Amino acid sequence: MRLIYSRPMLDDLSQGSRIAFARQFRFMSQDELSDKLGITGENKRRTMTRYEKGERNPKEDRTKIIAEILNINYNAIKKYDYKNPIDVVYTLIWLEELIPNYSVNLECTKNLSSDDVLKIQTAIDKWNLMKSKRDKREISYKEYTNWKLTYNFGGDSND
Repeated sequence: MRLIYSRPMLDDLSQGSRIAFARQFRFMSQDELSDKLGITGENKRRTMTRYEKGERNPKEDRTKIIAEILNINYNAIKKYDYKNPIDVVYTLIWLEELIPNYSVNLECTKNLSSDDVLKIQTAIDKWNLMKSKRDKREISYKEYTNWKLTYNFGGDSND
């Protein structure tokens, strides 16, 4: 039996919406993810619903386990700290799901250090390469989305 790819929709840039997007991309129900997390009882779906609606945020260790279960990079679904330039990159990548085909220009970034601008620009260059491959149909949208969810822009495999 061949599964037909159905593109998930991102509601907003919140951690919960990103978790829901990744879960749907992996064709997993809230119940299945709850089971794999070891959440039991009558209200197991309610926990996932609260995470995905932003009523509760999973703790860092649980977020790492969710990322592992979904086979994605933790950075894709963690709570972002905008002092970290790599978290800015992940936000820009998620923003593409809401605003397709927008572009980023880092020429007027007086408030960022040159080191941060370089980190962001390097990540954007990698991202643009993959967008180009998608646009040229060298890779499918599904492959492109999988790359966005699994690629580690930060270079630190522990985050």
